[in-house]
Amino acid sequence: MRARLVVFPIRGRNWCFSRSIDPAASDSASAQTPSTFKDLWTKISSSSSSKSDAVSSNAEIVTDFISFKMNKAWTALEKAPHGSFKNKLHGIGLKLLSRVKPSEIFLKSITKDVTSVEITYPSSLNPRLVRRRLRHIALRGAAIHRKYFYGSVSMLPLTSAFTGSEKLLQLVSDRSYPCDSSSDDKKTEHKVQQYPGSALDMEPSKELDKFLSQMEASGDITAIKDICKMFDLNMTNVLKYKDTL
Repeated sequence: MRARLVVFPIRGRNWCFSRSIDPAASDSASAQTPSTFKDLWTKISSSSSSKSDAVSSNAEIVTDFISFKMNKAWTALEKAPHGSFKNKLHGIGLKLLSRVKPSEIFLKSITKDVTSVEITYPSSLNPRLVRRRLRHIALRGAAIHRKYFYGSVSMLPLTSAFTGSEKLLQLVSDRSYPCDSSSDDKKTEHKVQQYPGSALDMEPSKELDKFLSQMEASGDITAIKDICKMFDLNMTNVLKYKDTL
């Protein structure tokens, strides 16, 4: 599956990393996720993975199942009557979610079924810099998640973020991607766009440049709203990057 990633500076040295919302992909993933304990056991039992991959594969299946149950429970809390106990739980949950780092949300969006990525970024930026920033966030995420995941079985839900870090690192480190040390950025961008067979495509966007200029001039979030609308991004997650240290 191909995923579209949008990268741009949002405030000073803060950069935003977000994946475009793909309803079709979400529906496909939901259809493959076990919804009952019986389905979970059947999927684990019928796994054809080798012993060396069985633990990792089964951990991902269990994590998907837990995530499905949690999302279902969250939806129920969200629809609960105002003032009810479930409604209060939903309020507490929102406060907890507000503390989750946007980079965690981004890494969890890079699911294991992503086989290639299209990275959209402002045309004024050097594509090698954009790719370097993506590698940095993937490496840092992988190191943190590996430390906590192997330190405690109770951190099982972190598996999806850990898998996202590893997958992103693999995609942005694609060996078929041309590495050109030339200082001619336009020549480099041309090679990136025309290079066949790569799991990584860099797509410079003049529209993003226009929005960023608008953001710098006005200082409000109108431009961010426009970016989210054009590229199908979750605005709540994008705004988190604005205040990240």
